[in-house]
Parts: sequence; structure tokens; C-alpha cells
Amino acid sequence: MTELLSAPLNPAWAILAAGLLIALLPWHAARKAVMLIAPIVALGFWLKMNIFGSFGQMDLDTIGAGLTTFRFDGLSRIWGLIFIIAAFINALFALHERDRLTDTMSVLYGGAALAAVFAGDLITLFVFWEMTAFTSVFLIWRTGTAAARNAGIRYLLMHISSGVLLLAGAVLLHAQTGSWAFEHIGLEAGLAGWLILIGIGIKAAFPLLHTWLEDAYPKATITGAVVLSAFTTKMAIYALARGYAGTEILIYIGAIMTVFPVFFAVIENDLRRVLSFSINNQLGFMVVGIGIGTTLGVNGAAAHAFADVLFKGLLFMSMGAVLYRTGTAKASELGGLFRSMPITAFFCLIGAGSISAFPFLSAFVTKSLILAAAADEGHWIIWLVLVFASAGVLEHAGIKIPYFSFFAHDSGRRVKEAPWNMLVAMGIAAFLSIFIGVNHHWLYSLLPYAINYEPYTFDHIVGQMQLLLAAIFAFALLMRLGWYPSEKRMTILDVDWFWRKPGKALGRWFYAIIARLWAFAMRGLDQFFGGCSAVLATIMRPDGGLSRALPAGALAGFTAALLTLALLAVYMAS
Repeated sequence: MTELLSAPLNPAWAILAAGLLIALLPWHAARKAVMLIAPIVALGFWLKMNIFGSFGQMDLDTIGAGLTTFRFDGLSRIWGLIFIIAAFINALFALHERDRLTDTMSVLYGGAALAAVFAGDLITLFVFWEMTAFTSVFLIWRTGTAAARNAGIRYLLMHISSGVLLLAGAVLLHAQTGSWAFEHIGLEAGLAGWLILIGIGIKAAFPLLHTWLEDAYPKATITGAVVLSAFTTKMAIYALARGYAGTEILIYIGAIMTVFPVFFAVIENDLRRVLSFSINNQLGFMVVGIGIGTTLGVNGAAAHAFADVLFKGLLFMSMGAVLYRTGTAKASELGGLFRSMPITAFFCLIGAGSISAFPFLSAFVTKSLILAAAADEGHWIIWLVLVFASAGVLEHAGIKIPYFSFFAHDSGRRVKEAPWNMLVAMGIAAFLSIFIGVNHHWLYSLLPYAINYEPYTFDHIVGQMQLLLAAIFAFALLMRLGWYPSEKRMTILDVDWFWRKPGKALGRWFYAIIARLWAFAMRGLDQFFGGCSAVLATIMRPDGGLSRALPAGALAGFTAALLTLALLAVYMAS
């Protein structure tokens, strides 16, 4: 009985099987029921492994390649749980939709991300790594616009490149070590380590590799953006924590990630794009914690990833509800919606408070772990950067999102409240964000390493409130003086400007050069074959050279020469 209870059951298979079943089911109600039941079954598998299973790896070597297709340990446990919770919330949020393709791809996408988290080898990781790309792109394309189609192509190219780099690094690493195991890699692995890091960095939206996120997520469907916000980037953070904890360069990469999105988010008009920049910002905190590499740093990254799935999903859901009811997520076209959508506004404020790290909300007890890890290791400049970035988070995600959506100027829109299923999904995410903030020991018990940290100290509470109140005062003052950037109908480009503008011009110039060379080559070939045709026509026409009568002696000599060559060939062959 004990052996039966401890037998490995990968929770990902429940969700992946559900995705395949949903693709075949013709009934809308049955598809939605499967979408809701599958995460519950996966949670049962997770609970079984957490209670009865022994931590470590479960090797399922079915092809004789030494692959570890399922590993349940302290690191994969917490990511597995939040992905299962996210899959259920996403299914509930999409309950009103009648779209078989979106339902299928969103479930398969979540299942692939969950399977990647439980992968114990680089080949299994690669398979599900690429599966997340091919399934998630349909959540962008399903919008049906030309902009979404083009963004989806760019998104797919970036993520396929990520998988190619991951596989190339895995092959090189296997050549060095003789193992496919996905353990700590680090940059000491040489070229293999760098290739895998860059591959992961694309999905983690490292600086200069991040533009796919702000390009694609705002163009996804309403539910698609919510689903996308949960899995891809957090899966990449897990891979960093597994393979690159303590890699110092990540500290500085993460610090840059926390800061630069703040400036773009301030002037961005599309509120779903503001949230996409905010994803970059929050990922930076996690990357810093992983780069520090101490147990406190890695715990902080894991805890913050768990909380971020909830509060960022909550904010994307609230903006999705606004878009669903009003048809727009532009700050310049919204305002005053608290009169029509008071429950959505309330949940949005909880998400805004959570991401801003207000006391008794989730990020207060998770982000502080990363700040404490930076201070403990003497990274004071990095600590100051993170504090500045925390204030920036409050400004663009904690204030701008709810203020311009539900308050600010009255747009005059009077719409219905969000559908009941959207409200329930938002309510679950809001409840868990509060629950984690109040019962932080529950979350800490799920972390990869034992922890003895208390976030609710007098100094921490007072210091955080000073920071938050100062940021609120600065926002109010700038609004009062008219110095805060006004909402404008425009598209903000960052480093993708280089390939959208000069890059596109360079591509057109290169295409023109290739087209001219091709035309020149075709003209040359045409002239060559034309000349050959003319020569053949001259020889073979009725009065040509081949039609002339030859003397009998010449023909006899020609026949003798051919016979001699044939005899020589036979002799040489023997």
C-alpha cells in the first residue's frame, strides 16, 4: 500500500491529457468541465507526491537514454503548485468563451509548462520548452488582427530560437559530461553554459531579448493574455533557479530588468502593455535573487514567482474584464469605470496593492526576502536599485492601472459588471494574495530551503510604508502640477525600434540587392542557354553540320575508334 501511494504520478499528464480530450470533445459544456476538473486532478497528484512521495527524482527511462522525465523535489514542488492553481483560475476566467482552439491550446500550454518544471533532464525540458511556444502562439493569433498575426510570428521566432539554443547547449554539455541531467550548470560549463543561459534568457525576457513580451502579450485574446502572464516567464525563472543559482552576472542583469521598464510603463497608453512592462520589472527581482544564489535569495525568487502569478494574473484579469466590457484597454479612453464595475475595481486595487508590496498583501512577504538577501551579501548598490524599482512598481502598476481605468476623468462609459466567472476567478486570486500576505508561514513552508525569516518587523513595516507614501505623494504632486505624462494614442517602442525601423529598412535594402543579383543571374543564364540553343539549332537543322554526307572511309574510322574505346573499357574493368 505504501509503495502504491509513493508511486510517481506526474501532475502534468492530467492537464496534457485534458488538453487532448478538449480538442476532441464537440460539446462546449463538456470542454469547460474538463478544463476545470483537470487542475483538480493534477492537484490531487501533487498532494499525493507531497504527502506520500519521497523528495528526489523519479527516473522513468523508457528509451534507454537515461532521461529523468519526472522529478519532484523542493524546487519543482512550489512551481508545480502555483502552475496548477493558475491553470484552474485561467479555466474559470475563460468559462464564458466558446472557442475550442483557445480552450485546447491554453490547457496544453499550461500542461507543457508544468511538465517542463518537473523535467529532470535537458531533453525532456527541451521538448516541453518548445511545446509551450507552439501552443501559446495560438492565444496571440486567435485575436485575428494583422498586428496580432505579425506579433505572433515574431513571438514564435524568438521562442523557437530559445529552444534551439537550449538544445545546442544540452548537446555540448552531454558531450562534456556524458549526462543529460538538468542540474546546476553555471557558466563554468563554457560555451554550453552560455548557450543554455541565453536560451533561458529569451524566455525570461532578459534586456535586449525582452521585446517579444511587450509586443505579443497586449495583442493576445482577453483570456490569452491572462494565460500567457502565468507560465512562460515563470518557467524560465525556474530553469534559472535550477541551473544558474549563484551566477553573479544575473544580479546585474536582474537589476537592469527591474529599472528600465519603469520609464516605458509611465508613458505607455495601452494598460495591458503597461502590465507587460511590469512583468519585466518583477522578473528582475527574481533574477537578482537567483544571481545572489544564497538560500534566502533562491527562496525569495521562488516565493516572489508564486505571488507574481497571482497578483499579475489578477491585474491582467481586471484589465481583461475592462477590455471585454468596453472594447478598449487604452488609458486615454477609460476612466470612471468604478461606477459601472465596482467589484472589478476592488479586485484590481487588491492586485495593485499586492504588486506594490503593501503590508498584509503578498509581495510584502516575498519581495522582502530578495531585498534581505541583497543586504546580507553586501550588495548595497543593487539594494538601492531594487528599492527605486519598488517605488516605480507602485507608480505604474499600483497607481496608474487602477487610477486611469476606474477613476481619473470620467469617460462616460456605463457598462455591465464583468461576467460572474471572471469575478470568481479574480476573487480567488485576490483571496490568495491576501492569504499569503497574512499567513506568510504557509508559503514559506513550501520554499525549497528551510527558512527563518520574519517580514513583519517594525523597521520593515515603517520603511515600506514610508517608501509607498512617498511614491503616492510624488504621483499626486505630479498630477496636481500637470507634469505627469498625459495619456496619448501612440505606440511606444524600446530596443525593438532597431529592427522595426532601421532593421526593416536594412532588410528591404538587402532584399533589393538580392533581387537585382537574381535578375542579373537569370539574364546571364538566359543569354547562355540562348546561345547554346542557337549553336544546336545551327548544327542540327536540315542543312546543318550533322546533316552533311560524310565519306565512307571517315565513317569506318569513326566506328573503329568507338570499338577500340569499348574494348579498352572492358579490359580496364576486368
